[in-house]
Amino acid sequence: MTVFYEGQVLWAQIDANQHMRHTAYADFGAQARLGMLEHLKLTPAVLYSHKIGPVLFREELIYLREIGINEHIKVTCEIIKSRPDCSRWSMREELYRGDGVKAAIIIADGAWIDMKKRKLAQLPPELIELFKQAPKSHDYVEEPNKPVTS
Repeated sequence: MTVFYEGQVLWAQIDANQHMRHTAYADFGAQARLGMLEHLKLTPAVLYSHKIGPVLFREELIYLREIGINEHIKVTCEIIKSRPDCSRWSMREELYRGDGVKAAIIIADGAWIDMKKRKLAQLPPELIELFKQAPKSHDYVEEPNKPVTS
């Protein structure tokens, strides 16, 4: 289990029921995804220099337990599915409370977008090699490559 984000739940992330609001879960998952990409040296600056960015097609959030104010959380991130050319991928983030209890699971399906053309793109070969170093889940599946279409 590799943690890519740790932090405290803030007052602004609490809803009227006195637990973490639903959008905060997604925000923490997104921050863990960014942390994982940065760990791989796929920083925003590197991606932007190639005019490429990640794009999500689907994000599913499964709530398991409440998280309260001031709790310290940890968020893991791993690849659960990818094409060999890394043009499409799925990631799983898991949010844990300070007591170690798993509080949520997020599944995100995505790809890469050419930010100038606003069309799906492939990573350059040197960035593919970096992305392939991402932690993979125990149930990781490699899907066949398909042509990138716009």
